[in-house]
Parts: sequence; structure tokens; C-alpha cells
Amino acid sequence: MPFKRLLLFLLIPACFGQGIDYVKEHYTKFDFNIPMRDGVKLFTSVYVPKNSSKTYPVMFTRTPYSVKPYGVDQYRTSLGPSELFTKEGYIFVYQDVRGRFKSEGVFEQVRPHNPNKQGLKDVDESSDTRDSIDFLLKNIEGHNGRVGMYGISYPGFYTSTGMIDAHPALKAVSPQAPVTDWFIGDDFHHNGALYLAHAFRWLWANSRENHAKADNTPLQVFDYTSPDGYDLFLGMGTLAEINEKMNKNAVPFWRDMAQHPNYDAFWKARDIRPHLTNIKPAVMTVGGWFDAEDLFGTLETYRKVEKSSPGTFNILVMGPWYHGGWASSTGKSLGSVDFNTKTSEHYQKNVELPFFEYFLKDKKDPKLAEAIVFETGTNVWRNYPSWPPPGATPVSLFLSTNGALSWNRPTVKANDEYVSDPARPVPYVGYIANTMTREHMLDDQRFAATRPDVLVYQTPLLEVDTTLAGPLKATLYVSTTGTDSDFVVKLIDVYPSDYPDPVPNPTNVRMGGYQELIRGEPFRGRYRKSFETPEAFIPGKMEKIEFTLPDVFHTFRPGHKIMVQIQSSWFPLVDRNPQQFVDIYQAKRSDFVKATERVYFGPTQESRLDVMVLK
Repeated sequence: MPFKRLLLFLLIPACFGQGIDYVKEHYTKFDFNIPMRDGVKLFTSVYVPKNSSKTYPVMFTRTPYSVKPYGVDQYRTSLGPSELFTKEGYIFVYQDVRGRFKSEGVFEQVRPHNPNKQGLKDVDESSDTRDSIDFLLKNIEGHNGRVGMYGISYPGFYTSTGMIDAHPALKAVSPQAPVTDWFIGDDFHHNGALYLAHAFRWLWANSRENHAKADNTPLQVFDYTSPDGYDLFLGMGTLAEINEKMNKNAVPFWRDMAQHPNYDAFWKARDIRPHLTNIKPAVMTVGGWFDAEDLFGTLETYRKVEKSSPGTFNILVMGPWYHGGWASSTGKSLGSVDFNTKTSEHYQKNVELPFFEYFLKDKKDPKLAEAIVFETGTNVWRNYPSWPPPGATPVSLFLSTNGALSWNRPTVKANDEYVSDPARPVPYVGYIANTMTREHMLDDQRFAATRPDVLVYQTPLLEVDTTLAGPLKATLYVSTTGTDSDFVVKLIDVYPSDYPDPVPNPTNVRMGGYQELIRGEPFRGRYRKSFETPEAFIPGKMEKIEFTLPDVFHTFRPGHKIMVQIQSSWFPLVDRNPQQFVDIYQAKRSDFVKATERVYFGPTQESRLDVMVLK
């Protein structure tokens, strides 16, 4: 995948820009250095409609990725979440967060929230948001006294922080794929396992010292000397060897990660969820079922607000999108899978714009459902009063002998085993890619099913539609001949052998027998009892591992099968586990050893995947 394409992960521009001529014709740009309570000034660009016959609400975005182009005569090519907003009329505000580009102060990655601010020197992203809104309302003309916030990915984190102790004028917020917890499930770690390929690329481009320049200097991306990331990262060696490369090139947050390999106070302070309480603005959290970066953060933000702020208008929107795909694509397809409709246009027109129009302009109540979710498999939008939807019933899929996956409990004790070799890890895609791809979230898994180090379990052909709606929970009874191991669980939709190819077929993948990944998630075994305090395995001793996989909303059609694959590596998406209980950031090449992994099933050792089936 070309790196130019991957830059969409970083900045996620509006795909359907209005064009610079339109923006110049209808908006006047102003620049401000807005003083915060501690005296630090944040650079802010404001685009005000030239039509002064009416007042407009403010749409506010805070970003660490730059509000370029700088200068009142330099205009953005698009404004707002979509071109629909410019046509309806808003004041658009973009701000460099503290310490980035033209804003003063010191930047801190996912700056911890301070719930006990005592004086003017006690600042955080919430106070910066509040101070900025207060200044804007006092210093720009033509507003109607109401403010909305939105942001995708890292700007989604700043949207989440903005709704904490919110300014009274902040009436509607939309955290979209918001960064929420960088150790448990967002971006760089999943259940303690390092997402190596993504962390390496993103931190190299966005976390280098003296990188944030307020000019037209392009991102200093890593020079991938090979398109084959599997061989490239194997050749780089251990994390300790990669650490040396990153530290020589001044990537401070990589150093932070290496110094905090477990879920300690450093990571907990960067989990925004405990502070999402008593939320006053209306909230619309948006995400994609195939978001490789912040699917966890989207679902967790919605759940936390729902639980902590029961009186708040709080809805969830989930489409069949990659990270930010609702703003940068039509949402009609992803990889080899076609959804048969332009899902992004539906969302922009029927959900996003009406949400802000209602809360910021008193337009007609769109009566949005609490859960507006796209059902993959049948490719239909659904509206529900809650998520998971009413009627979703917990059911278990049990691993059994001879590769069977069954709704019935197994009656015979047995186990399957495989050898996990860190020198030959299971690749995460079946084609050449040098970093994390969007498409891997629903890629064909046939390449993995044929490997001896991947266990495969599947149901018979389904006779009726089987809809899974909600979170998944993996329970595995395992042992290892090592003292640490990863376990990756994948839920897969197996297509019929005569499934037709699309016309045209842009990916040239034969769809008969396609094994579509619906959800995949790793778990680092040392954290089976606690993310704070890792614990070694006793070689050969059976242990229980339980972990939650992010929600799905997918219908397995008649004639399809449900498959579960289990493996102990997923490279280079996930870093290699040495399979010995050592500090992986400091592990030597000699620490990496083969291990025999066993998965047990039977009446007292029910390895299974717990799902929610919608009747």
C-alpha cells in the first residue's frame, strides 16, 4: 500500500472538499492567538460567512495535526465535517493545540485530565477548550451564542476532553473515532500487545522532537526500504534494536512506551474514560466497524457517557467504515467487500448535519435513534433504542474436536496444539504491505487457515440468518511450553464456494470460499490476571484467559459458515512475543524461543467465544 494513501490515517481530510474558490467566495478568514488562563496563547483560525444577514453557530475543531495553511490570505480547500455545513452556514474554527505548530506551550501526548484544578497554572485540554470558547464568543461577530465540536481520531480525543466541564455555550459534540486509552485498545496497544507496524509509522511521523513546524514542511516519514513489512520488521530484529533506531531519531513517546511496558499510572492517567462524567452537551459518537485504530475508543466513549450521564442526549453511529472513512470515502466498499450503498453520504445527510442543525440552530427534530448502526452481511442501516439492541441474547460458540465450532457444550475433554515460532510468525495479511492496512480488518483469511500454527474451528453450513450484535468475549483454556505467549482470536464469515465475484472486480480476489475477517483481537498472555501486574506462565500448566473483543454487527447468511481461528502471532501488526517472561522492550534475540501452545476444550474447560445473537 503506497504511503501517500496511508497518510489518510494521520489527517483524514474531507474527501468531498468544496474547493478553495468556494471557500474564498463565501468566507472571510481571521487568525487569533487566544490567551489561556496561564498566559499561553493558542493559534486559532476562524472562517466567518460573508453573508451577515443572520447569525451562525460555531463549529470548533482542536487538532495536533496543524491548522495549515497559515495566514489570513491562505484558505483551506474545505470547511466543516462535510460540504453540507458550508451550504447551511456555520462559523468554522480550527485550533492548534497547546505546544503544536503555531501554538505556544508544551505539547504532551494525550495530556492527562486534571479534575482538581486549583489555580490559573492548573490547565488541561478541557480548560483550554473552555477558555477558547469564552474568547471566541467575546471576540468574533455574527455568532448565535452556540458552539459545536467535532473531531476524528486524535481531534476526537480533544472533542471528548472539551465536553468535560463544558462551557455553557457548548451544546453539541461529536467525538469521532476518539483516542481513549492507548494501552488497552486504541492505536498502539490491544490488551497489552504492541501494535508494532502502526505505532512505528505513526510515532515516527508525529512524535519526533522539533517536528511541529508552522510552515509547509512535509511530514518526515520513515523511508521504507522494502514494500514487504513482514521481512522489513523481521530484519529490524528485536524491540530493543528498534528502540535504538527510534531513540536516535528523537521519538520521545516511543521512549515513554518502553519505560512503561505495563498498565501503570502513566497509562491510566491517559485514559479519558474516568473523566467522562456529568456531561452536559448532546453527544453523537461516531465510528466504523472496520476501524483499525480507534474502534475501542468509539464504543467505550459511548458506553461511558451512557452510564455516567443518564440524562444526556447520547447516541452511537456505526457504519462499515475504516478509520475516518465516513469523512474521506463514499463508504460503499472496503477492500474486496462491497456494501452496495454509499454509506457516508447517508450518514452526512441524514444523521450528522441534522444532529448539529437541531442542537445549534433549533431546526426540526430529526428524532435520531440512540443506535444508528449499519448491519454488515445484509448491508442495511438499522435504528435501535439502545446498543446492544433489545433482543440480543448471550450465546456461546464452543470449540470442539475435529475443528468443530458448535452451539452445544462439548462432552469430551480434548485439546489441539501448534508450535509458535517467533522466527516465523503468522503474517496479518496474505499480501505484501509495509505497515498497517485499512483492509486487514475484513481481509480474506484463507492464507492463515492453511498454516500449521493456526487452529481453525467452524460451524456447519448455516440454514438461517444469524445476526451477531454487540461485544464478543473470548474464553480460552490454554497452556504453553514457554513462560509467556500471545493468543489471537479471529471471528470469520466463510462465504459459500459458489459465491459470485463482483463485476467489476477491482481487487481480483475470487469470492467463492472467501474467509472475511469480522473481528480479530490479540491478548498478551502475561496480563491474563492483571494488566498492572503481569505474571509468567508455568510451562505446561493449563490457564484460563478471558478478554473482550470490540462489538460487531454482522449477519452470517444461509449457506455461510462461522469460523474461529486461534494463533499466537500476527506480524508485523503485533510485535513478536519472545514466549519467555522478559521485558519485551529489552529482550535479546536469544530470548525468542519456539513454544508449543495447547488449547483445551471439554465439559470443565470450555474454550469458547461468547456472542450476542439478535433474534
